[in-house]
Amino acid sequence: MRCPFCQDPENKVIDSRESHEGSVIRRRRECLSCKRRFTTYERVEELYPLIVKKDGRREAFDREKMLNGLKKACEKRPVSAAQLEATVEDIERMLQGMGEKEVPSSSIGEQVMRRLQQLDEVAYVRFASVYRSFRDISEFMHELKDLLEDQERERKAKPPATAPKDG
Repeated sequence: MRCPFCQDPENKVIDSRESHEGSVIRRRRECLSCKRRFTTYERVEELYPLIVKKDGRREAFDREKMLNGLKKACEKRPVSAAQLEATVEDIERMLQGMGEKEVPSSSIGEQVMRRLQQLDEVAYVRFASVYRSFRDISEFMHELKDLLEDQERERKAKPPATAPKDG
């Protein structure tokens, strides 16, 4: 590792710590030549499957593309950057865990929509309208109807809240 200040390759590690739930090691280093300190991060090289698009093209997985799509869907919504990062990380873990060489973009899109539906329903509908390429208002209304039916099923499935017992 070369010093970013003087380019000398000789340095020593002063401190090492795990961060990001143990997936990254942060190291403080000191250059033996110029004595300046700098930080490096070490992480496992992540290998993702190729993404097979609807037209058959294959693309490398693009984390930023997914994150930007989520940001657009969640614009002016009460969804934090940390929640969006966590969503992308979940999908990355899922892709790595699949052990496949290729994954259809449709399966990733469905995972994104499933997670958005849990985070924020308005963001979910925004994303779905672009992802599913709604042609007219009736398709949009059909998606909203399905969403409302899902909500109603979840509401009915939850047990009613009970009043606290007096001692």
